[in-house]
Amino acid sequence: MTLTHLNDKGEASMVDVAGKAVTERVAAAEGFISMSAEAYEAVKNASLKKGDAVAAARIAGIMAAKNTSSLIPLCHAVPLEKIDVNFEFDDNNRSIRAAAAAKTTAKTGVEMEAITAVLIALDTIYDMAKALDRSMVISGVRLLMKDGGKSGRFEA
Repeated sequence: MTLTHLNDKGEASMVDVAGKAVTERVAAAEGFISMSAEAYEAVKNASLKKGDAVAAARIAGIMAAKNTSSLIPLCHAVPLEKIDVNFEFDDNNRSIRAAAAAKTTAKTGVEMEAITAVLIALDTIYDMAKALDRSMVISGVRLLMKDGGKSGRFEA
C-alpha cells in the first residue's frame, strides 16, 4: 500500500489533483457527546449561562467545515456548496449526536469537511457546558458515507 500524502522520500506532500475530474462529491459524518444529567438538561433546554449550545455548535460546525484546509495541513481547499450540521438528543444515554453532511463539485472530496464539522460542533458543546460537567466524553466520530470521484461510494 502506498500512502498518498508522502513523496518518494517519505516526506509530507499534498496530493496533486490537477488531473482529476471535477465531479459532484458528498460526505456525511457523525459523532457523540455524553454528559451528566445536569449538563444534558441544560444543553437540551438551551439554559446554559453561555447561551444555546446547539445553536452555537451548528454555526461552529459550519465555520469549521469552511475552514478545514486551514486546520489540516495537507487538505485541499474545497468550495463547499452545502454543509448541514444537525443534532439528535438521546435522553436514555444523556448523549447528543452531531451529524454533518457536505457537498461540493470539485476535484477532491469533502470527507474531511464533514468530519471536521462534527468534531468542532461537539467541541463547542463541550466548551459551553464544561462549567457543569468537565467529564463529558466525545466519542464515535466517524465517516458514515462518501460518494463521488474515482474511488466511488463508501458507506460505513
